[in-house]
Amino acid sequence: MSVPTDGDEVPVLEVRGLVKHYSSGSRLTRDRRVVRAVDGIDLTIGRGEIVGLVGESGSGKSTVGKCVTRLTTPTAGTIRLLGRDITHLSRARMRPLRSQVHVVFQDPFSSLNPRMTVEQIVSEPLKQHGVGSRRDRESTVGEMLEKTGLARELRSRYPHELSGGQRQRVALARALVLRPALVVADEPVSALDVSVQASILNVILDLQADLGFSCLFITHELSVVEFISDRIAVMYLGKIMEETTRERLFREPQHPYTQALLSAAPSADPAAVRAQERIILSGDIPSPAAELPGCPFHTRCPVAVERCRTERPALTAKADPEHRTACHLVTADGAPDLQALARA
Repeated sequence: MSVPTDGDEVPVLEVRGLVKHYSSGSRLTRDRRVVRAVDGIDLTIGRGEIVGLVGESGSGKSTVGKCVTRLTTPTAGTIRLLGRDITHLSRARMRPLRSQVHVVFQDPFSSLNPRMTVEQIVSEPLKQHGVGSRRDRESTVGEMLEKTGLARELRSRYPHELSGGQRQRVALARALVLRPALVVADEPVSALDVSVQASILNVILDLQADLGFSCLFITHELSVVEFISDRIAVMYLGKIMEETTRERLFREPQHPYTQALLSAAPSADPAAVRAQERIILSGDIPSPAAELPGCPFHTRCPVAVERCRTERPALTAKADPEHRTACHLVTADGAPDLQALARA
């Protein structure tokens, strides 16, 4: 099976109408519920682009990552990798394409084989895909360890002998050793100390500039997604609420949910914190098993109107074609000012 290479105009990843539902409950009692983990999203990642997927826990971000890497089979929709429809490929037919997409998981300690050395872990993808001779693989592994900032003397160590930051660098080296077109990074720095987070993010950016891979970066931390992403998609309860460039999202957030997230984000500037009014959301994110009519956010939105409770908004561009929002209250004239409305 060959990978399409018909020019840079083909997106690395193209997702249309992606749905992933799970069944829960007992068949014996006929108490069956459908958990709508992902409920119909569109997402495109161009070549060399880093797209951040951000939202609260339980919004469906990690399920999107599992679907686009085909670690799980979607319920509906289409997934195209380098122009090839991989939505329903069997494991055997998907195997040749595995070299083009790799995952970096949140916890490197649980995702690395404790019985393998660093060199064995990083060289395993090369062996599985039959790339190079043993000597070639040793050379490639050494080069990748150097790119990720790992000393060569660590090659013979096991995961438990490494720090958390070193283990995540090993996970990065393993994911990139085959030079994939797409990397899905699922909360890759959330388990690390803040100082280590910064170094790992810089390593990812350096590697991306060097190797040119595209990346779906999944996180719940706005500071992280602001630092690393070219575009950002904000997800809530299985749906994308807003999608635009990093600059526009942080300068002119349109959706009430995005505005609330940004108002709650910590800031290093005390004056900015004092000047900013917090938007307090009431309640928790609803269960994905609940069948809610209208906008998924209407149960917590401080400015929801009757239309929000009965009609689901489409993710569309209002005034700016590069800024899509799923909100009835956002018009071509701009986004609603939640703080002003709350004071009114």
